[in-house]
Amino acid sequence: MRRTFSFVPFVVAFIVLTGTPAKVKEITHREATPATRVEIEAGAKPSEVLLPEPGKTGPLSLEEAIAKRRSVREFKDDPVRLIELSQLLWAAQGITGEDGFKRAAPSAGAKYPLEIFVVAGRVDGLTSGIYHYEPDSHSLTAVKLGDFREELCGEALGQKWVEEASLSIVIAAVYERTMEKYGERGVRYVHMEVGFVAENIYLQTESLALGTTFVGAFSDGGVKKLLKMDGMEPLGIMPVGVKQQ
Repeated sequence: MRRTFSFVPFVVAFIVLTGTPAKVKEITHREATPATRVEIEAGAKPSEVLLPEPGKTGPLSLEEAIAKRRSVREFKDDPVRLIELSQLLWAAQGITGEDGFKRAAPSAGAKYPLEIFVVAGRVDGLTSGIYHYEPDSHSLTAVKLGDFREELCGEALGQKWVEEASLSIVIAAVYERTMEKYGERGVRYVHMEVGFVAENIYLQTESLALGTTFVGAFSDGGVKKLLKMDGMEPLGIMPVGVKQQ
């Protein structure tokens, strides 16, 4: 049976921590009327969705989440809830520092080169579409509306779990943010950071009774074009859904 929302805090960095949900606020839209696909693609009316507040306590221990964590590639048709997506994004790059700056995953020099996108197809409370996560406001900004899971699957060399999952979290990087301080060595630090974020997402999905896997085989150019990435490089796709029991 699927668990409800009360989970444990994590703070993972390859083997470090993350956090999990408790009670949350109902989602609100900053705009009275949702933007249409045409308006979003034209850049005329960007749509921002405020996400439910993430929780930080719960009964599932960090040790349990580590012990149960597995890569999952078979999903039910059940939707992921918006509160669960909110929790996953917070675990990936959410603000956790009292200074309003430090995030859930560590970053060399606190340069935070990673950007998080969501390709949503079956999320309760969220219109299907491609979204960019905004850590400062814990919100999503729509890139374009529509169900693009099949297209993303095609760019991921036909790996069917990308299409069958309720959503995919795409991790991208702006290398220059880290390299301006660390030079070529910064490339290595960025790749380490992707691992930190991925493990946070893995453990958070387990705490939510969801499943995920990490996909590294895809067309860089195809993913960049589909998600309208500007000055970023895609480094990983993590399909997320309700796992088969």
